[in-house]
Amino acid sequence: MADLPIMMPAVPEMFLAVAGMVLLLLGAFAPADGAERTVTKLTLVAMAVALGLVVFVVSGGTATAFGGMFITDGFAVFMKVLVLLGSLMAVLMSREYLAHEGIGRFEYPVLILFATVGMMVMVSANNLMSLYLGLELQSLCLYVIAAFHRDSLRSSEAGLKYFVLGALSSGMLLYGISIVYGYTGSIGFAGLAEQFAIGGQAEIGLIIGLVFVIAGLAFKVSAVPFHMWTPDVYEGAPTPVTAFFSVAPKIAAFALILRVMLDPFGPLIEEWRQIIVAIAVASMALGAYAAIAQTNIKRLMAYSSIGHVGYALMGVAAGTQDGVRGVLIYLAIYLVMNIGTFACILSMRRHGDMVEGIDDLAGLSASNPRMALVLTAFMFSLAGIPWFAGFFGKLYVFMAAIDAGLYTLAILGVLASVVAAYYYLRIVKIMYFDAAAEPLDRPTGRSLGLVMVVAALLVATFIFYPGPLVNRAGEAAASLLAG
Repeated sequence: MADLPIMMPAVPEMFLAVAGMVLLLLGAFAPADGAERTVTKLTLVAMAVALGLVVFVVSGGTATAFGGMFITDGFAVFMKVLVLLGSLMAVLMSREYLAHEGIGRFEYPVLILFATVGMMVMVSANNLMSLYLGLELQSLCLYVIAAFHRDSLRSSEAGLKYFVLGALSSGMLLYGISIVYGYTGSIGFAGLAEQFAIGGQAEIGLIIGLVFVIAGLAFKVSAVPFHMWTPDVYEGAPTPVTAFFSVAPKIAAFALILRVMLDPFGPLIEEWRQIIVAIAVASMALGAYAAIAQTNIKRLMAYSSIGHVGYALMGVAAGTQDGVRGVLIYLAIYLVMNIGTFACILSMRRHGDMVEGIDDLAGLSASNPRMALVLTAFMFSLAGIPWFAGFFGKLYVFMAAIDAGLYTLAILGVLASVVAAYYYLRIVKIMYFDAAAEPLDRPTGRSLGLVMVVAALLVATFIFYPGPLVNRAGEAAASLLAG
């Protein structure tokens, strides 16, 4: 690894941070009537430029910065691309909703931009302190946008619950970090990896610290038993915020889990694997069964995300290069199918008002057959129906678990998938076989329609052109484990 005197590895993050500060000042001093629209457009441009910087400027090889606290490698580049795409699409999908609800303010895209900076720092964290700084920068922004609809009691409640439980998880993470530092005298990933590679039995105090670190990170991906905030926050937050929560922060947190577990704590895999397996099983089970009784589609998607976290954790538990590759493929596919689903949810209106009930989808195939077809593709993919993209995402993590000898975990994952398929197929049944008391409005926003169509095409055609994603994920996994 090269420790560059200039901060070239962190150029995308520094660019976004400066852009965020400039846009904050622009929004504050620009005329009020056009500030929100201008800042939103410039935020999209800034994210697109950052994406170009990640792909074309810092994607060559492995390098560190800030005294080894920040690392850029193939794994970081892959995950940052997913984070930026998720954030960019979330801002794009928000424009019409915020204007319709009368809550469009320039602070919204700026908060998402700063949260994205935090997520990118998380992905490149090479030290327990930089890990925490990135995590908190992201979290502080997310607390605010969860309660962005200030006149809504549900939104305010969602923001408060997220803040209180998020503060608790941060405390647990810091406590775990302090215990690890107390036993090892190091917070750098390279230093920790060297100590653990020596071998020998890990001390019980160190294992306790590791448990607290895992608990703090598990909260960020809403894994059971640290999921309690997810259904209420998903339901109460504005729908574009929920869509954002379901993809970009989750992807960044998974990047953090993979780097922490397999880089510094890789030699202790036998100590932490059983914890990850238990969390994965509990998440898959709760996600499969708790969603069955839901009538609100946003709460259903909350439990769905908990279940999908369990499937992705199977690849983490495997602890192999194939396991990491499986997780990366799964997260890329999850990003597409979740963003597409939320684009459909944002289009669910009756007489101009948002509706969130699953039963409101009745008769959609007759009133809007194209939207029904697109949503069916997303439901089939989320359920893991062959030959949609979601099937291959699960296939890669299941195969990684089997190759690692985790046969029971793989079997439980398959059984949970079968149960979860019920509530996805139930939505398809409601759209095609139930009669509507009153049809939904036709989608009017161009950006939502574009997101839906592109996401549906990617989900439906992954089988014909899987090579680029699979190859890039394999290279990123190799880059992580080589470090």
